[in-house]
Amino acid sequence: MDSWYVAVNGKQEGPFSSYQVQTNLDSGIYNNDTLVWKQDFENWVPLSSVSELQNRDLPPSPPHQRGADEIDYEIFGHEMQYVEIELDPDESAVAEAGSMMYMSNGIEMETIFGDGSVASEQGGFLDKMLGAGKRLITGEGLFTTIFTFKGQEKGKIAFASPYPGKIIPLDLKDYQGKLVCQKDAFLCAAKGVSIGVEFQKKIGAALFGGEGFIMQKLEGDGQIFVHAGGTIVQKDLQAGETLRIDTGCLVAMTGTVDYDIQFVGGIKSAIFGGEGFFFTTLTGPGHVWLQSLPFSRLAGRIHRAAPQNNAGFSTSGEGSVLGELGNLFQR
Repeated sequence: MDSWYVAVNGKQEGPFSSYQVQTNLDSGIYNNDTLVWKQDFENWVPLSSVSELQNRDLPPSPPHQRGADEIDYEIFGHEMQYVEIELDPDESAVAEAGSMMYMSNGIEMETIFGDGSVASEQGGFLDKMLGAGKRLITGEGLFTTIFTFKGQEKGKIAFASPYPGKIIPLDLKDYQGKLVCQKDAFLCAAKGVSIGVEFQKKIGAALFGGEGFIMQKLEGDGQIFVHAGGTIVQKDLQAGETLRIDTGCLVAMTGTVDYDIQFVGGIKSAIFGGEGFFFTTLTGPGHVWLQSLPFSRLAGRIHRAAPQNNAGFSTSGEGSVLGELGNLFQR
């Protein structure tokens, strides 16, 4: 059996069988420009030049059984959106506590530990407590709420965005069953999706990653909905392609994207540039979703713009001719 070595981001990986290389090529992990080598080769060559690795006669994938409920949905609104999910009998949706907007008759609500996924339901009480504890680490509540339709025809339930922005519908089966998102981005999903924690393993991300060090991990094969502020931008990164962004602007990424932290460079730029000391670097291959207005940035601007007295409360003279003069007497 041939043993192939592959160059990924300047590093040698392998050995791999021909089947493994072909599978990674088909899934998008490698591309035709990826360099490969095996014994008897004088130099590294592009994958596209090796005819035996271009063979697509791979065995068919085994039949796939969905673990999550299949749901229909419709998104309404522009800047303050909500998603309406249509449920068949005994179908369920799982959501963060407090995100429900309305629901039709026949839908029953249950608050649980965990996320309602198969792994969560099969585990014992300690496993459910552990899952709930992971949710606390990401800044979410201890409980999730499951909404199940017990009627005869179809039921509808809606979940609303917590602040101005967009709702992004994503099907996990289109992204190899895993997405990583910012800890406050998850809105709701079909029951069966696993909601966990993703720790960034690199030291730089751990020390200086801020919001990006601890992220939410969504796994399974169901429909999920994440929320982001402002305008949404999707970037498709090729293998080895790097994108530098503000940490707060990251909404979600596929599991194949490498996450790291990079120093801005230059003391003057770091101190007076207004962009902080570090950038987040995302290296492909994979998909990345960005937001133009993180909620933390919006909240910071509102807080700085709000006039306050020494006690921290808004002044009553704002906008009047004597407003600033009145402030002098309040000090």
